[in-house]
Amino acid sequence: MYSRRASIRLRSFPAPKSTRLPLSSRIAFYTTSASPAEIQSAQSYCSSLLRKYDTPSYTLLAFIPPASQPTYLAIRAFNLELAHIPDTVSTPTIGTMRLAFWRDAISATFAGRPPSHPVTTLLSAALSSLTERTHGAHTLSKHWFTRIIAAREQSLSGAPYTTLDALERYAEHTYSSLLYLSLEALPIKSIEADHVASHIGKAQGIAAVLRGVPLLAFPPPPNHHSNNAAIGGVVEGQQRARQGVVALPLDVMAEVGVREEDVFRKGAEAEGLRDAVFRVATRASDHLITAREMVRRLRRGEGAGHGFEEEGGEGFEYGRGAEQQDDDDDDGAQEQQDLSLHVGNERRSNPTREIDSIERAFGVYMPSVSVGLWLERLQKVDFDIFRAELRRREWRLPWRAWWAYRRRKF
Repeated sequence: MYSRRASIRLRSFPAPKSTRLPLSSRIAFYTTSASPAEIQSAQSYCSSLLRKYDTPSYTLLAFIPPASQPTYLAIRAFNLELAHIPDTVSTPTIGTMRLAFWRDAISATFAGRPPSHPVTTLLSAALSSLTERTHGAHTLSKHWFTRIIAAREQSLSGAPYTTLDALERYAEHTYSSLLYLSLEALPIKSIEADHVASHIGKAQGIAAVLRGVPLLAFPPPPNHHSNNAAIGGVVEGQQRARQGVVALPLDVMAEVGVREEDVFRKGAEAEGLRDAVFRVATRASDHLITAREMVRRLRRGEGAGHGFEEEGGEGFEYGRGAEQQDDDDDDGAQEQQDLSLHVGNERRSNPTREIDSIERAFGVYMPSVSVGLWLERLQKVDFDIFRAELRRREWRLPWRAWWAYRRRKF
C-alpha cells in the first residue's frame, strides 16, 4: 500500500509570579465597561462556537491555565468568525466589508471602546484581566489580530496558492499568529517559545488546507438563505463555488502532473493526486518534527539548532526585559531574576530561562497532537484526501493530548 512513496515520519507550569515593574516599563491598563453577566454571556457564546465548529481547540482548552482560558476562547472564536466569512457571503467584495468590520472592531477594542459583540466583549475583558494580572507588564499584541485579518482577506478570492512556500506563509500568518497570541495570554514573550509555536502553527495551517481540499473541490450549493442574495444575479463568488477549486499549491501539482480537470472528473483517482497530497503533508510533518527536535535540544541546553526566520519582523522584537529599579526592596536581585523568568522578555543566552518558557508554554503547543493524529490517519489511507474518515471527529485526541502533556512530549 505504501510502496510508491515513503511514510511520513510522525514522532511523536507554574503560573507566572507577580513582579513589580518600574513605571517606565509599564503599559497602559485596559478597562472594560461590560458587566459580569455580559462577560459570562460572551464567554458562553465563544465556548459554544468552539464546541460546535472547532472541537480540537475546545478539547485543548483544558491544557490552558484557568486565568488565561477566557483569552484563549476569545482568540479562537475571533478566528472562527473570520473563517466563516467566505461561507456566508456571496461575493469577495462583501467578504472584504465583513473583514473591515473586524479590523475596526479590533482597533476599537484595543482603544477601550469594544463594539457590542460577544467576541470583542470577551476580548476586552481579557485585555483588562491580563494587564491587571501582570501589573501592566503585558498585553496582547494588536498586530497579530490584524495580521490574521490581512491573510484571510488575501484568500477571499479563492485564488490557489502558487507555491508550497506561499501556503506555508499563509499558515504562518494565520495559525502561528493564533499561537503567538495564546503565548502572550499566559503571558510568555520568548524567542524560543515563539519559534516552536511558529513550526507548530505552520503544520496546523497546512493540515487545515489539506482537510479542506474535498470541500473546495466539490462545494455544497451556494447559501441562498444569506441576506446577500438580495443583490440578485449569478455573482462571481457563487460561480467559483459551483466550479470548485483544487486548493493544492500549483508548483506541487505541476511537479507530480496533477491536472485540476482530472480531479473534478475522477476525484481521488486523479493521476498524481495522492503524490501531491503526500508532498504537502510531508511539509506539515517536517514542521512537527522540527518543533520536537527543538524542544529536545533546548532541554539539553544546545539551543534551537537553526535560526528563527521571523526574528526581527514586526511583533518579533525581543528585549532584555525591564530592569529592577526599586532600591528599597531587600530581595531586589531575586526579584529581577523572577522578572526575567516570568514576566519580562526571556533572554536567549540563558538555557534555564529558555527551557522555562518552553515548559510554561506546553499547553499552547497541544495543537501539535491534533495535527499529528490527523496526519497519521492520512498516511493510513495512503494519502487519499477524499476518504470520509479523515473528516470524522478524532476520539483519541483527549487521551493522547493528556498523555503528551503529562510526559511533556508532543
